[in-house]
Amino acid sequence: MHDQIQTRLLRWAGIFLLIQSTILTLAPAVRERSWDVDYRFSHWIGFIAWAVFMTAAHRASIKHLPERDPYLLPAAALLSGWGLLTIWRLDEVFGLRQTIWLGISVTVFILAMVLPQNLFFLRRYKYVLLGGGLLITALTLLLGTNPLGVGPRLWLGCCGVYFQPSEPLKLLLVIYLSAYLADRINIRSSSLSLLIPTLVVTGVALLLLLVQRDLGTASIFICIFTVIIFLSTGRRRLLFGAVFFLALALFVGYFFIDIIRIRVMGWLDPWADPSGQSYQIVQSLLAVANGGTIGRGLGLGSPLLVPVAISDFIYAAIAEETGLAGTIGLLATIWLILARGMISSLRAADRFRRYLAAGVVTYLGIQSLLIIGGNLRLVPLTGVTLPFVSYGGSSLLTSFIALFILLVISNLEDSEPAQLQDPKPYTFLAGLLALGLATCALTTAWWAVIRAPDLLNRTDNPRRAIADRYVPRGELVDRDNQPINITEGESGTYQRVYLYTELAPITGYTHPIYGQAGLEATLDDYLRGLQGNPASLLWWDRLVYGTPPPGLDVRLSLSLALQSKADQLLGGHNGAVILMNAETGEILAMASHPSYDPNKLDEEGESLSQATNSSAPLVNRVTQGLYPIGTSMLPLIRANFGETQPTDSDLKTYYQKLGLYQAPQINMPVAYDTENPSAYELRVSPLQVSLAASILSNHGMMSVPSIATAVNTPEQGWVVLSTAESRPVEVIQAEAANEAALSFILEGKPFWSHVGQASGSNDTVVTWFLGGTLPSWSGAPLTMVVTLEENNTFLAKYIGENLLDAATSR
Repeated sequence: MHDQIQTRLLRWAGIFLLIQSTILTLAPAVRERSWDVDYRFSHWIGFIAWAVFMTAAHRASIKHLPERDPYLLPAAALLSGWGLLTIWRLDEVFGLRQTIWLGISVTVFILAMVLPQNLFFLRRYKYVLLGGGLLITALTLLLGTNPLGVGPRLWLGCCGVYFQPSEPLKLLLVIYLSAYLADRINIRSSSLSLLIPTLVVTGVALLLLLVQRDLGTASIFICIFTVIIFLSTGRRRLLFGAVFFLALALFVGYFFIDIIRIRVMGWLDPWADPSGQSYQIVQSLLAVANGGTIGRGLGLGSPLLVPVAISDFIYAAIAEETGLAGTIGLLATIWLILARGMISSLRAADRFRRYLAAGVVTYLGIQSLLIIGGNLRLVPLTGVTLPFVSYGGSSLLTSFIALFILLVISNLEDSEPAQLQDPKPYTFLAGLLALGLATCALTTAWWAVIRAPDLLNRTDNPRRAIADRYVPRGELVDRDNQPINITEGESGTYQRVYLYTELAPITGYTHPIYGQAGLEATLDDYLRGLQGNPASLLWWDRLVYGTPPPGLDVRLSLSLALQSKADQLLGGHNGAVILMNAETGEILAMASHPSYDPNKLDEEGESLSQATNSSAPLVNRVTQGLYPIGTSMLPLIRANFGETQPTDSDLKTYYQKLGLYQAPQINMPVAYDTENPSAYELRVSPLQVSLAASILSNHGMMSVPSIATAVNTPEQGWVVLSTAESRPVEVIQAEAANEAALSFILEGKPFWSHVGQASGSNDTVVTWFLGGTLPSWSGAPLTMVVTLEENNTFLAKYIGENLLDAATSR
């Protein structure tokens, strides 16, 4: 029965990894959406080696451990194979190295089974084994190195072959504590004379690890020591004492050890420095968020954006490409090893084996929780590896030796379990480990599902830019379908091209470094294909390609003919121009100067972001510029109050009806005066003024502005974008509006106009032009506003009249 169960489970693990290998091979074709690509084949070396080694381990276990637990080897085999293929996917060089280490680890595992399985020699030579481990670890202080060339020197070796002594030292501590406590039957937590040797030896090991700055291993040592003493005494206060000690060490280390301070700060507030000291944890969380529920797909994510993804952050790499579903499977497999290990501990034939099995479970469980919790910001980063999964020969070899110990202990044959007076400590330990893994699963769900939308929309998320290289982004076109912003290239090299650069403050940009701005940001869901496509298409592309479908084109209300005229008239002057359909709210032209060239963001982005407030080319002055109101509103005041001079309170109430105290409802970045000043101190945007002025050209009615008018869907073609809030509202009576417009008529012209000025800060002057078609105009009613950041009434009037002439003559 044991053999059949193990055979069946190993076969399922092999099928899972075979499917994973096949998907990795086809991943380039899926990403490029083309069969003409360079396929991946190198990882098949790892899969074939895994299959050979695990077959040999399976046969050896059947022969030498006939009554072993049949779940342990398949679970460890699945984890090691999963980790191996993930490493091959991330880095082929390290994948080959991990394959060699897997061969060494499994060979040692098999040789250990061939030898007599009596663990008595571990108990007998506990001092020699732990002393040798401490000595070898101490050698790193003199001969230690770091394969990366930077960081703590925790490895011994050279010529590309390195070994980390602190990895097996954890297991040696478990062996020592299990053997020592098994010989003391009546030990209690108050038996200091019996506990002192363990305290001294553990203290020496901790001191050595602290000198090495191997803080993760030191934390695991404290946990192992505490748990095994707890199992032998049953005193829960030991656990609380260990938690207090770890918290105290963290507190002291925060003030005296730089690496602890950096990691604690990154843990408490990673968003404070997302591109600096907290870069690793922020990118890890972005990877988990990017994975979502089902993952981006094997080979289709961007896990290499997370530093050290093959080792410290391999959980985040797996989460990005297999999603919440994959990580739950991974956590469940880890729990299977821990649970079966605890069962083996309870069924052990003697106290030594019982402590040893529980200690091994503690080592594997605590180390797994520390590294997974670090990836998920549950605990500070510790830099340890995920057993069986992460890259690292020392870790993999130690994990397989731990697996061997559990298999031997589980191989009861005809022996009876040793007497256990109080099983509660073991139950409590199992519950803590299960709670830890469940917490990891829930936290993964939190980042992958609940927080994912916010995280993925962050401007420092480079995965969006990477996806844009493989999926064409929709175009922005004007009202006559003339292109404004387009996508050029082919899959893998798509890039955004901005054809009409003067519109940059309005249409914005999408860039891998500087994020998004303008309409490129507010219309991103349509342009990226996340909105407007059928739900079935979104689901299919997400499942197969790990990306949205091709983006949708969006039609703007702008007319490039009028837009070009507006930009030409405004020229090199700082200011804004807006021409709008007073009845529908559609914006026909919107100019903001100075502008910039978004095609040159790679070269000029840094200088643009540091531009002074006076130039501010990135700001859309029409919707985000706030200017003093001055005498610009005279036609609107006369329309409502006639020749009467209104009080500040009456004027403020009127301005509130005109929408000057609130943000305009339009799908682009806007600004409004939030300080709620008096009517005479109010600052407004040209867009707000244009909406207010539209009542003189539209019989007292004011509409909601719009600039994105339609989206080109794959099923229905161009679909109009409209909302229920787009209906015009009456602000004043039609007769009053018409009379006011006629009183500002420009002789010989089919429109009314007014030029006003206002004093700004630092003795600056702002010049306003307000104008629009007359009530008797037979065409579409128009209104326009010109705002100049200078004292120039002639230019403001010239721009306004010429643009209105061009618009009314069309």
